[in-house]
Amino acid sequence: MRLLHTSDWHLGRSLHRADLRPAQETFLDHLVDTVRDERVDAVLVAGDVYDRAVPPVDAVQMCEEALSRLRAAGARVVLISGNHDSARRLGFGSSLFDVAGVHLRTRPEQVASPVIVADRHGEVAVYGIPYLEAAGGLSHAGVLAEAVARIPAGGRRVVVSHSWVTGGAVCESERDISVGGAGQVPSSVFDGFSYVALGHLHGRQTLAGHIRYSGSPLPYSFSEASHRKGSWLVELDGQGAARAELVPAPVYKRLNVLCDTLPELLSSPKYAEFENDFVSVTLTDPARPEGAMDALRARFPHVLVLAYAPAGAGPDARDYRSRVAGRDDLSVATEFVQHVRNTPATSGERALLRDAFAAVPGPGDDC
Repeated sequence: MRLLHTSDWHLGRSLHRADLRPAQETFLDHLVDTVRDERVDAVLVAGDVYDRAVPPVDAVQMCEEALSRLRAAGARVVLISGNHDSARRLGFGSSLFDVAGVHLRTRPEQVASPVIVADRHGEVAVYGIPYLEAAGGLSHAGVLAEAVARIPAGGRRVVVSHSWVTGGAVCESERDISVGGAGQVPSSVFDGFSYVALGHLHGRQTLAGHIRYSGSPLPYSFSEASHRKGSWLVELDGQGAARAELVPAPVYKRLNVLCDTLPELLSSPKYAEFENDFVSVTLTDPARPEGAMDALRARFPHVLVLAYAPAGAGPDARDYRSRVAGRDDLSVATEFVQHVRNTPATSGERALLRDAFAAVPGPGDDC
């Protein structure tokens, strides 16, 4: 039995306002090709198909076309809802889709009803557990454990779940589903399954030989710049033992984080290899350069983030009350200019600020 484990497509998402639709379409094309080339029996999509509960129309169309093409390539599809999805919207028409071989599992009452996929060794029961909110006095972890307990034992069993299993490493782009760790699920909940296809965490990782996150197919934050994205191609033998190998996803654009002075970034040959990447830049110039973003875009047209951290500057340990105590408005404003730019306000800037404060009615003045 050959299974392709993927998750966290987040269709409709952008990266710091950069349009990721072409990248998502490229990944879905790759997924269809993999199903055809590897003769995959079933594709397991472990939630967060969309990025928000009411996805844009073009994201819905992209999903519909992808599911149709995956099925036409020869694979059954088992898809669950994640915490970003609207379970009711995503699950619309699920009984009709079942007939076509696309199985949407978005309702808690479906968890004990398997999708049966057969090979020469017999049947494999695939159970889909959508993201489950805390309810009835139980945490997310408690609700999930209750759902797993309803799945009958025996035979080759695969579960698809959208959850945060203890030991999984998080990224900046995931929406937290825990409160003080209460959302984390012990991996022992999944004892006895042949394979556990997890979604929610965006970094591909292996918690045990049979318990894995596929991660997101694209990096959705610069914290994922070093990730090697892809899907798991899983093969189950006749006894239910699972063997998994990575199927690398196509790289649309690399993500890189650059940190240097503006002159170095604009002129140094060592940055030439990053010119077509998505980049996040931190400037270390002694004074904040004017027009830095426009200057950077001339060399790095896909710069998405700009921060300023002058070399040698440390944080001010004083609280706000201490910094402004006993000072007039003009001195507070000029220190703010110094803080933002790392150079003192000029005499012209001080004059503009003085005139601005003079024009503001004071307490008791008529407006």
